[in-house]
Amino acid sequence: MKRKTDLLSTNTCNWITRKKFTHLLTISVSCLVLLFLVFSAQAQQRFADEIGQVAIRDVTSTSPLVVPYITWGGESALFHANGGLTTQAGTIMAKQGLNLKLVPGDNFQQQVRDYLGGKSPILRGTFRMIAQASEVVGRDPRTKPVVFGQLTWSAGDHFVGRSNIRKISDLSGKKIAIQKGGPHVGMLYDMLKTARLSKANVQIVWVDELTGANGPAEKFRNDTSIAGCFVITPDMIGLTGGPDNTGTGAEGTVKGAQVVVSTATLSRSIADVYACRKDFYDLYKPLIEKFFAGYLKGAEEVIALKKTYERSGSTQYTRLLTMMQNIYGKDVLPTLEEDAHGLIADCTFVGQPGNVAFFNDPKNTITGFEGFNKAGLDMAVNWGFAGQRYALLPSDLNFNSNEFKSILATTVAAPTQLKQTRFKKETVRAEIESFNEDAVLDEKTLISFTIQFDANVETFSGAKYQEEFDRVLELAAKYGNAAIAIKGHSDPTRTLRVLVQAGKAKGVLKQTGTTGNYKYYMQGKPLSLENTAELIRLIEQKTFDDGTDVDSPYQVMRAALKLSEQRGEAVKQALIDYARTKNARIDTDQIVPVGVGIKEPIIPKPSSLEEAAVNRRVEFALIKVSAEAVAASDFDF
Repeated sequence: MKRKTDLLSTNTCNWITRKKFTHLLTISVSCLVLLFLVFSAQAQQRFADEIGQVAIRDVTSTSPLVVPYITWGGESALFHANGGLTTQAGTIMAKQGLNLKLVPGDNFQQQVRDYLGGKSPILRGTFRMIAQASEVVGRDPRTKPVVFGQLTWSAGDHFVGRSNIRKISDLSGKKIAIQKGGPHVGMLYDMLKTARLSKANVQIVWVDELTGANGPAEKFRNDTSIAGCFVITPDMIGLTGGPDNTGTGAEGTVKGAQVVVSTATLSRSIADVYACRKDFYDLYKPLIEKFFAGYLKGAEEVIALKKTYERSGSTQYTRLLTMMQNIYGKDVLPTLEEDAHGLIADCTFVGQPGNVAFFNDPKNTITGFEGFNKAGLDMAVNWGFAGQRYALLPSDLNFNSNEFKSILATTVAAPTQLKQTRFKKETVRAEIESFNEDAVLDEKTLISFTIQFDANVETFSGAKYQEEFDRVLELAAKYGNAAIAIKGHSDPTRTLRVLVQAGKAKGVLKQTGTTGNYKYYMQGKPLSLENTAELIRLIEQKTFDDGTDVDSPYQVMRAALKLSEQRGEAVKQALIDYARTKNARIDTDQIVPVGVGIKEPIIPKPSSLEEAAVNRRVEFALIKVSAEAVAASDFDF
């Protein structure tokens, strides 16, 4: 994803402070520079301190209505609907009776100043960017932000890590480069929450720019102590060579660098939205409604043009790409095909159905307005952007009013009409099972955690496992394009006991030593009962069986596998039942039970009932699956 949110830094204030130290203390210049750089990298000021004092003034202009835009593919719908930076005759916005003036908004701090000062009634950013400013814009009743529309979800932001960062939990104790106040801050918040880590568990290196010489990618490239960075797609490709590649060190890539998490998987993290000053919204709600309906119509037409372009070419779509290149500049979008078209491809429009889902679906408690508002304010206060909680206000636009339904081709009347599944059930299951067989499941796993259970347990209580089930629901909602594998594990104790008995009886296994200190030999070579992989190989070859298949190691191992599959299925059903009690929306095809059997014991050769109990567990694993496992859709909601 290409975004450019150039936020002003605190360099000026720090420079003045440094000069005072020079007069007061006889410290070497090099030490001062070092202290300054460390402070700049780690300090995170309150958003209010960075904004400064701004007098609140009324918005006086409705024609033209000043609307900020940022460097993001979702803006293509706005440019198309408006015909450019000013409203052109015959365009969607002109037909809506609107006169818009689109102005750059990449400097979000300046956007907020203009919003407070009455130059524009609208904020344009990600939900968590606006949440970072919540204290500044929410203290005065006039400027409280009403979030009135969602534009897109991001599918093109990335966290790139070095070779030692494979799972999200690997971030603990590591240095991470990220733009201060930008769109990736919320993504980092979500990732840390996924791994049950806090901001204190990582070392954040704040940088001023999203990309370029002062961006996270260059910081990561030049400082080997930084373990990972948050980047947009062009920088990701520059570091790794591509989303599925690992940097080799050649052609400018960084050796070992690879994408750990992207919003193609963490697809419900970065929500792009519009917000409006409450005083303006109360006075001009019909104007806001017309504007957003026009935007949604623009999104519908851009999607149709994009499909035609990808299929057979489209001069109208090419004109749109050229318009975007002219607006953003060739330094930002050097090419039409790779850069301008790629910018649009990196975003997922939500349309009218997505706004119904975001604002009106009572089951969408995690990735709807309510969930984002709570998480955004939690982040703002806990991470020091705000001193107090000032809630953002939800839109009360009627997305089924004639203003919307009269011009839109794709609408839903109520949340009950929202799609219930987004995954291709058989494709997801086949991928996870193939990962399991090929022993690459761990490579695809972003995070995992377990629940223990007693012997012979067949049911799982939502009350007993509430904390774990809540966590699974949260992961499923946020990581909308990932699957949740429920891996059932069995204890190998009985299989090992039968293996020894059968092997000795058949004469292929020799036992020496005394109770508690036995050693085993096969064809004169030592055989360790802790070498689970080798034992499974021998059992599958029926090395120890006597040919009767009566209580044989093979049959006992197969029974353990079947039991683990049944436990996975039982946990899935318990999770579905729990989601119903919570009135939470869940895609059942996203949840895939997998029987592991005795393959992955925590203690390969238990010596007590307590150790055997450790092996009896169900593991929840967040798994990256291919794009082919997710059903294609015009709008993502």
